Amino acid sequence: MTDIGEATSPSVVPLTENDPEQATAKDKGLWRDLVAYWILGLCNNYGYVVMLTAAHDILKELEGDGHSKSAASLDGYDVANTTARANEDVTFGYEARPCNKLSTGAILLADILPALAVKSIASFLPLAKHVRIFLCVAAAAAGFLLTAFATVEWVLFVGVIATSFSSGLGEATFLAYATYFNKNVISTWSSGTGGAGIAGSLSYTGLTGLGLTPKTTILIMLVVPGLEAAAFWLLLRHKDTSKKPAVEEEEAKDRAEEIDYSTLPEDERPLENWNQRIRYIPSLFIFMIPLILVYLLEYYINQGLFELVYFPGIWLSQSEQYRWYQVIYQIGVFISRSSVNLIQFRQVWIMAVFQFLNVVYFTFEAVYYFTPSIWIIFVLILWEGLLGGGGYVNTFYRIQTDVPAARREYAMMVTSISDSVGIALAGVAAIPSHNAICDLPVPDRLL
Repeated sequence: MTDIGEATSPSVVPLTENDPEQATAKDKGLWRDLVAYWILGLCNNYGYVVMLTAAHDILKELEGDGHSKSAASLDGYDVANTTARANEDVTFGYEARPCNKLSTGAILLADILPALAVKSIASFLPLAKHVRIFLCVAAAAAGFLLTAFATVEWVLFVGVIATSFSSGLGEATFLAYATYFNKNVISTWSSGTGGAGIAGSLSYTGLTGLGLTPKTTILIMLVVPGLEAAAFWLLLRHKDTSKKPAVEEEEAKDRAEEIDYSTLPEDERPLENWNQRIRYIPSLFIFMIPLILVYLLEYYINQGLFELVYFPGIWLSQSEQYRWYQVIYQIGVFISRSSVNLIQFRQVWIMAVFQFLNVVYFTFEAVYYFTPSIWIIFVLILWEGLLGGGGYVNTFYRIQTDVPAARREYAMMVTSISDSVGIALAGVAAIPSHNAICDLPVPDRLL
């Protein structure tokens, strides 16, 4: 018996259905797989999103009052009350920019490096999928508990790391397992991960906005690992992974049941050993490099610049503005990740070019504070999210449709590392950039 992560020589490989709509109509239980993968995508990314949305508050807890400003300057933000609003008529007089001593890029690194590490070795781990998902659920629950009850810095970061480990192992496992199912589970998975962005950022922002403490809010979110377990073990129809990929009996009549691999071109045959797998990785760069760039650029904005884009004296405090930036970004991600059945883009590198233009704009805004209204920033953040989500879903949809079936599972697992590589690079770049901007003279908008 073999499972995800083991090198095998398959005897059965699914081919694209001649008539996908007809095949879907014949499979009465397909809805279970599609719904389960949507829920799994939601739960897998939920904790990761919550940690990034809460990054500003987490840093406040670590540092006390992280603002550097004169006693006369107020923005209505009280560290002990994260729901305070900056709606008083005050005179601003910042002696320095209102920055945390650490960029939220520090939280980003804690939230992504473990995921990057586990994705890097996931394809080498011969763990049964049930063991992997148990570890994912347990680590997600531990992450919420540690973060909620942390009283010292290292415990808090261990909680963030546990959440990251859960997300990384889950993504690598679920994407590889998806190759055994109808190709549309990729679109529902991507939509679910986009939904996690909205659910995670909006639930945290909304609950803290209602007056709940960050600790209570995070404890409520323990329901999410339970939902993930239920979707995987109760709703999803599991496949026999002793064959790679397996073919359900009711689908066999619509697919080729046996293939003589010796008759196939060499580049469509299974990868039979680790030497072949490693040599195959460069052929995946066409998928990986554009996705790395998209995520590098967008997370540089999110964790290096968002915190520095601040409008004093409006109805939202600085901390609330940061949270709503995250919510709007995730709305854009959800829309684009849910769109692949309506529109596909093969040239993901174009999205990286547009994301670079966003970096330029937000960098100038963080330095000079020239944008007249926060609503313009909201629109640009929505656009940024659309590009990021579009890059993700179109990359994996292309793998599902373009890569030979015998190599698809491995391609999914390897390419899943791309977003984590981009995010990790963004975290490294965000910290010194953030600190450099913090040391610049105070812009007129804050005087």
